[in-house]
Amino acid sequence: MSSAATNEAAKEPEKEEGAAPEQNKRSPSDFLKAVLGRPVNVRLNSGTDYRGVLACLDGYMNIAMEQTEEYVDGQLKSKYGDCFIRGNNVLYISSQRR
Repeated sequence: MSSAATNEAAKEPEKEEGAAPEQNKRSPSDFLKAVLGRPVNVRLNSGTDYRGVLACLDGYMNIAMEQTEEYVDGQLKSKYGDCFIRGNNVLYISSQRR
């Protein structure tokens, strides 16, 4: 391989296999905006799940939910009209099928 060809290859950025095209990249913020007003599952650090409609959240991940159900070890424990969860207790938020 000539030195010119080697220099050209070094200048091209390497593409990762399976990498998504630029227009398909989504940030966590995009996800949270998309699920506002929709059913979600919120898992706490304790392992407890809360399923309901995401009403709002802030930058600290404090969450307000409506029509909320509390699940402990997969078993329904309680139902709440409104639920407020402090952000430091949240392990993750996932979308839920209707």
